[in-house]
Amino acid sequence: MRKRGRFIVLEGPDKSGKSTQARSLVEKLKALKVPVLHTREPGGTSFAEEIRRILLDPAHKVEPLAELLLYEAARAQHTEETLRPALRSGRLVVCERYTLSTEVYQGFARGLDRGLVERANALATGGLKPDLTVVFDLPASEFDSRDASRRHDRLEREPAAFRRKVRLGYQRLAPRSALVLDGRRPASELSAALFERVKRLFE
Repeated sequence: MRKRGRFIVLEGPDKSGKSTQARSLVEKLKALKVPVLHTREPGGTSFAEEIRRILLDPAHKVEPLAELLLYEAARAQHTEETLRPALRSGRLVVCERYTLSTEVYQGFARGLDRGLVERANALATGGLKPDLTVVFDLPASEFDSRDASRRHDRLEREPAAFRRKVRLGYQRLAPRSALVLDGRRPASELSAALFERVKRLFE
């Protein structure tokens, strides 16, 4: 693999396996001596992680517009402090969630104006876009059976109707260039399919 900055985003509904697959991908890349950064949204900087804590705290009731603006504030900091420097240095960035999540959750599922969400995304990122977006598709009916002992955050406590909207949002809004994988497949199969697609970025 050639050492050149690439930006890979893993997307999907809650509990679709993004974190598991991100860790697996990063381990495989490191084994090949690829300089890689694993990060997430919201988060990826100390400031953005504080916003994440507020956003996901079940104690807070957050209005949709306020939710959007908080996500974009975290994203703006993450983009400038973490993403752009890593890409400039030639690292491969693996990020859990990015702008598509906002289009799906705050736009499609919450019902905020899609144009507003797109403008906010563009402002926060300065136009930075992924080289590859991977969406792990998972039916809402799978949510309760996965990681059942986990304490749910504010978004994970949304009703099943919201989760169905999220899945439909990904199905409708994912770019045609995205790799869509069935999140119900065994983790090892998903890991292999993801790694094969990532390797093509360096061919």
